[in-house]
Amino acid sequence: MENLTLVNNEFLRQFEVKIGDSLARIEYSEQERKIFLTKLHIPKKIENKELEEAFIIKVLEFISEKNLRVVPTSPKIARFLRINRRYKRLLPVVIKL
Repeated sequence: MENLTLVNNEFLRQFEVKIGDSLARIEYSEQERKIFLTKLHIPKKIENKELEEAFIIKVLEFISEKNLRVVPTSPKIARFLRINRRYKRLLPVVIKL
């Protein structure tokens, strides 16, 4: 899943990855140097754990490069961060998962 091309659609406030004719997306809102990841949507026909994890990693890498903090309000993204502790550094100090 290394070949995913991440698009930051600022107008719709969502990160996007196109797989064939399907569009996976993570909706977000941004405020005060934080990005709130609010909703993960992967169409049923392309849904799988490997794609989901690769997509979340791409988004977290993008956020890290921008020196922002992440606030996961999506249960799936929060679960990913709980399991993958190496991304804990992206969380604001007050957030505990």
